[in-house]
Amino acid sequence: MRFRPCIDLHGGRVKQIVGSTLRDGSDPATNFDTDKRAAEYARLYRDDGLMGGHVIMLGAGNEAAAREALESFPGGLQVGGGIDASNAESWLEAGAAAVIVTSTIFVDGRLDRDCLGSLADQVGRDRLVLDLSCREESGQYVAMTNRWQTLTDVTIDAATLGELSQYCCEFLIHAIDKEGQITGIDAQLLAIVSEAAPGQITYAGGVSSPSDLETILRVGKGRVDFSVGSALDLFGGTGLLYRDLVRDWAAS
Repeated sequence: MRFRPCIDLHGGRVKQIVGSTLRDGSDPATNFDTDKRAAEYARLYRDDGLMGGHVIMLGAGNEAAAREALESFPGGLQVGGGIDASNAESWLEAGAAAVIVTSTIFVDGRLDRDCLGSLADQVGRDRLVLDLSCREESGQYVAMTNRWQTLTDVTIDAATLGELSQYCCEFLIHAIDKEGQITGIDAQLLAIVSEAAPGQITYAGGVSSPSDLETILRVGKGRVDFSVGSALDLFGGTGLLYRDLVRDWAAS
């Protein structure tokens, strides 16, 4: 279990937003907004040896900031948001360790396995991460696309993760309804992904305190990494200290 840092970009700026409020045509609720450049965070993660963090572009206007971050920590960060077959290789050339994809492999909410297979062939399975951010619907966790606005036909369970692991090296799974809430993790989702874990999984959403980290370690059986957003002091939070995470969770 490792700490995987993040850089969330919205409107070209580093922010922490409430995931459930991310909608077309309106500004999301924001917990944190800074003038500090994405590249500064990337250099911090580089200097502390935190490999495998992710840069997420939430909408348009974030490409320049994302590229600056990758240039500051080449090979150390994954990048996601608007990644498809037309630009995936250019992001890898820009310094991304891997590209993170969601919406591009879905058509009208249905998983396009041919598209996914082609993308995996194009960039290599070892450089492709699938974002299966999800919310609970009728007792099941269902992947969402289009900035978490579109329900898909993919449920998060052992069978799904086992099948999709043939295309990717990792999964990034956000508990959407916990994102930005700072109210604790979704232990039920965590239990599902830890039992299914065919490969590397990073969980994000609601991490708010050291006790949440202990729950992730216990329920995740040490096999699930984690990311922290709004609760982290780097992003204006008070629940968790960045230096503590570097000390205790920088390596498995």
